[in-house]
Amino acid sequence: MHTDGHGWIGETTGRSARPCASARHGRGALARPTIPCNSVSSVASSFICVYLCSSAADPDPCPSVAERRRSIIDSSGPQEDSDRARPWRAGAAAVAMGACCGGDPPHHGDRGDLARAAPRGAVARGWADRSHLHRHADLPVYGYRHVSTPNVDALAGDSTVFDRAYSHTPQTLPAHATILSGELPFEHGVRDNIGFTIKKDQWFLQRGLRERGWATGGFVSAFVLRKATGIDQGFDTFDSEMPAASPELSVGQVQRDGAQTLAAAERWVDARRDPRFFLFIHFYEPHKPYEPPPRYRQYLPYDGEIAYADELVGRLIDHLKAQQLYDRSTIVLLSDHGEGLGDHGEQEHGLFLYQETTHVPLMIKRPGDGRQRRVASPVQHIDLVPTILDLVGAPARTSLRGRSLGPLLDGTGTIKETGIYAEALYSRYHFGWSELYSLTDARYRLIRAPRDELYDLQTDPREQSSVAAGRPLIRQAMRQALESTIANASIQAPSAVSEEDQQRLAALGYVGTGSKTPLALPGDTLPDPKDKVGVLEEYRKATELAGGLKYPEATALYRKLLARDPEMSDVWLQLAQVLVRQGLTAEAVSAYREVIKRIPKDAGSLLGAGSGLLRLGRLDEARQHAELAVSASPAPAHELLARIALARHDRDGALREARLAEQADPTLPMPLYVQGLLAYNQGQYAAALPPLVQARDQMLKRRTLQMNDLNYYIGDSLARLERYQEAEPYLLEEIRVFPHNTRARASLAMLYRAEGRNADAERAIQELLRVSPTAEGRRLAERLWTMFGEPQKAAAVKRGAG
Repeated sequence: MHTDGHGWIGETTGRSARPCASARHGRGALARPTIPCNSVSSVASSFICVYLCSSAADPDPCPSVAERRRSIIDSSGPQEDSDRARPWRAGAAAVAMGACCGGDPPHHGDRGDLARAAPRGAVARGWADRSHLHRHADLPVYGYRHVSTPNVDALAGDSTVFDRAYSHTPQTLPAHATILSGELPFEHGVRDNIGFTIKKDQWFLQRGLRERGWATGGFVSAFVLRKATGIDQGFDTFDSEMPAASPELSVGQVQRDGAQTLAAAERWVDARRDPRFFLFIHFYEPHKPYEPPPRYRQYLPYDGEIAYADELVGRLIDHLKAQQLYDRSTIVLLSDHGEGLGDHGEQEHGLFLYQETTHVPLMIKRPGDGRQRRVASPVQHIDLVPTILDLVGAPARTSLRGRSLGPLLDGTGTIKETGIYAEALYSRYHFGWSELYSLTDARYRLIRAPRDELYDLQTDPREQSSVAAGRPLIRQAMRQALESTIANASIQAPSAVSEEDQQRLAALGYVGTGSKTPLALPGDTLPDPKDKVGVLEEYRKATELAGGLKYPEATALYRKLLARDPEMSDVWLQLAQVLVRQGLTAEAVSAYREVIKRIPKDAGSLLGAGSGLLRLGRLDEARQHAELAVSASPAPAHELLARIALARHDRDGALREARLAEQADPTLPMPLYVQGLLAYNQGQYAAALPPLVQARDQMLKRRTLQMNDLNYYIGDSLARLERYQEAEPYLLEEIRVFPHNTRARASLAMLYRAEGRNADAERAIQELLRVSPTAEGRRLAERLWTMFGEPQKAAAVKRGAG
């Protein structure tokens, strides 16, 4: 078969590896100490790059990891485990697939001629972000024995498998920006999942390939990689559509099943006629909450999601084989970062830079190779772009620090040693604790912190005992090299984030909203994250409880955290949101105001407080809060101002604010919504329906986030017109998306009663009390039973007996 063509799925191309000194050595490999360091890296030619997000690679013996993992996931699981530490530890799985063929465009011809002229391939990337699949050791190819992954195993059998590949950041969006640009986070400027977008003129691999005539397609499965971040730049097609959702988010509403993403990607591949294409496909499995398909119930939930991710990879590979692409493709499997699983106190990722969150799986299959090689030398994410450019015959980008890994794929050469940089700014941005930086070579890892840590990875691969005090010369040399690297890497301030986006990202586990600690303060003067990991884990636990609708328990834990540290503004915000969902509006407004005290311009808190004040009928205060949020978050602020105007019966003001909201966000159908509400408020239910239904249709076409009350007003209008069968689906949809909308639940109970479905009406009231076990919810249920002529049941609700 041809070896000068390129097939990609993910990050590599399908051309036979060849040395390229300029691409391999790049611009100033990271400053590094003058101590022995044997760093090597590798990448594939034609690619099916399966990128498994949040995996960590750690092949060293660590029997306690699996035991801790089981205790997290399923306490009833088997107790025996002698596996290696899991290299694939994290959650969102992504497979990026791109088929790249040839250097220059092939001659025109039919599809078969094109395939013969230039070998087609695919690059697939798959990762598990925040689940544990992406730890380097959570795959059988790295020694894990508690799940079967036949598809990944088969791919590994045809690939070069890298035992020491490293990420530069334990966060999904910054890691992706690095993988696709070949730049470190402080170079491309995306330092966190929240509050950062990619600059408009950012060079990405997909852009460079498109300029050379390649078709480029990206398909992602999670909100954190949405188009608005700018990660779509350079893709001809970028599909980031998520299921319609609401601010009352579950993980299922901020991600989509990998099978849906795969189907969209396969359709795109099938439509290609030119064999030179790059496809990036991202899966979010495995990811908490672990809910694998029933066919994998024989496994622990986490392992079941690993098996499902393997199935998706297998489906992709089968599709490539059916299209006669697999053998002529380069396939790359890697992860963006790993998962803590408690090894150093962190269960997820973002806080620390130890092996479990920076060590990731990487394997690369070249076209027609069919042999497995193992590479033990350290490699890094920024080596991938230079490698791919080398393999496709594109000019090297001399500004990049990374090295082409081509010589390692067939064992014909070596690459220049370099220290591997990583950063973790999550703690600084979200909690005001010190940021962390690290430098890793073939033997040591230095973690720069208020109390530096130095680990000998040869003798202490689990990083249990720092040798910083005993090896001061090594520590000093590595610290100087690290300081030289970050000398001009200032910590930029994040942009404001809407409450809507904060809630969606929190549903994915990205908790924390911002710190008032000045970014100019030296990190060494701030709390060391090692001393605060317990606080973070309690916070994440509270957020998990909230995501599971266990609001009283979440409230208690948030209050416990605030009693210990009342300056944690992000905890105040999360507390406010769970209070809202319990109907405790006045308490929620007080919590929002605690955030505003500390971060006066926080748009999410201003809007949250304003919405609560509107519900309390304190309209002047509500308007003042909304107006303060206009500059930072214009569309939601004008939407709130429109609702306040409606409460004042100010028709002209409501329509004016609705138009301003739509101008700020054209996907928001506020003018139609307001027209419908004006008619509804006047009792003109038939007149209200056309604009409300039109608003809903527009919303579903344009938005992934639904508007509160829209389905309710349609359903309630239909019910008042005695069109009960038409009304019921709208009310049920409102409740599905906004489970705490007690008005919708009350309207549904009245609909059932009107139809003589008394048992359904009673169940609807019981559900109302379940989701709103508050005085407000009990009063509403009591009124319903009184209205239905059931005084005994009304009295029982009043007594608290349901």
